[in-house]
Amino acid sequence: MATESPANRLRARLHEDRLLQMPGAFDGMSARLIEEAGFPLAFMSGFAVSASHLAGPDAGLMSLGEMLDRGREICAATNLPVIGDGDTGFGNAVSVRRTVQAYAHAGFACIMLEDQVSPKRCGHTQGKQVVPRAEAETRLQAALDARDEGADILIMARTDARGPLGLEEAIDRARRFAEMGADITFLEAPEDESEMAAYCDAVPGPKMANMIEHGRTPVLPPERLQALGYRIAVYPLTQLSAAIRAMRLSLAEIGAGETPSGVLDFADLTEAVGFGRYHALADRYGD
Repeated sequence: MATESPANRLRARLHEDRLLQMPGAFDGMSARLIEEAGFPLAFMSGFAVSASHLAGPDAGLMSLGEMLDRGREICAATNLPVIGDGDTGFGNAVSVRRTVQAYAHAGFACIMLEDQVSPKRCGHTQGKQVVPRAEAETRLQAALDARDEGADILIMARTDARGPLGLEEAIDRARRFAEMGADITFLEAPEDESEMAAYCDAVPGPKMANMIEHGRTPVLPPERLQALGYRIAVYPLTQLSAAIRAMRLSLAEIGAGETPSGVLDFADLTEAVGFGRYHALADRYGD
């Protein structure tokens, strides 16, 4: 019996009557911890991958090949369906089509594509610009064609129009994306709960809320997000932020001649990185 594809597992999750909380991953370890903690989905955050891989900002610096390298590692490290940040699709409509196919082959359940100009910017920073609506629709159509012609992957259509063009234009774009056949829509950076409600009321289909601590959008409890009409809540930067804070603290303690206070017991660390699983396999094969 064939194993159910990541895309089909995500489709099934989207039919569940609950909000799906989805932390962000930036490597295999962070993806495995998301599954270990019991979450139903994981997200490959472009911001977090750029930070961890380049020590640089989410400003279009990562290439398609670099994102795919990280994505394969993340998808291989977990059994969860993974949604991957596809930025603007890495080029024109033909490039978008290729990007969708490549993300499907890498093991992603869904790809998120946005309507920003290239190079893009983090959705909660200043200076964002979006392409004209006709160009955004052409990009999305290329992605949908790739899906419908054999790429086993869902398409999340994201609009960043709220900042540069206003809420009405952003809602109109998200509604049009849903009408065209996007599996999930994502209106980035609404500035208060009333804007979030307006989006959810106006746009059909599954919708995602972006919960960035201290960002532009209020971080609401899961039950409130579900009541508003969201299906997914993504927490893209929580693990990255917590990891940077913990590393800075431990380095400061080492520099001060102290024993770091927040580290795992060595036995816990070796178990977390998989030595237990490795030794079980080694025993099985007599190594």
